Amino acid sequence: MSELYQSLSHSKWDCKYHVVFVPKRRRKVIFGQTRQQLGPIFHSLARQKECQILEGHLMPDHVHMCIAIPPKHPVASVIGFLKGKSAIAIARLRGKERNFSGEHFWARGYAVSTVGFELEQVRQYIREQDAADGAAGQF
Repeated sequence: MSELYQSLSHSKWDCKYHVVFVPKRRRKVIFGQTRQQLGPIFHSLARQKECQILEGHLMPDHVHMCIAIPPKHPVASVIGFLKGKSAIAIARLRGKERNFSGEHFWARGYAVSTVGFELEQVRQYIREQDAADGAAGQF
């Protein structure tokens, strides 16, 4: 169990999410130099929020990533942070040094789904815990 889960002071956790987001108007702008530099930018931003990008892929018109987010951070705030700060970094890559207000690189929304155990595996785990504790009873 210790290899599978990460720890906070009072909890063990394994929270992984598959996230997809797109540039405004789905522009095919994630090419060349921008594409090569976005990977390290996303990784460093994720580390700032105590998250880890497990897998990521930059397509010409969207971004896929599998990210582990601790339960103390809301998914929406982490994704908002990643999108906002990476938009500033992209503006800097394009030569803008100041006045980032009004710079909107990413579209407003994103798609997210949890990645984890299958339902049957979770049910089996719960049954096994019941037998391991020696307690009888289901609810």
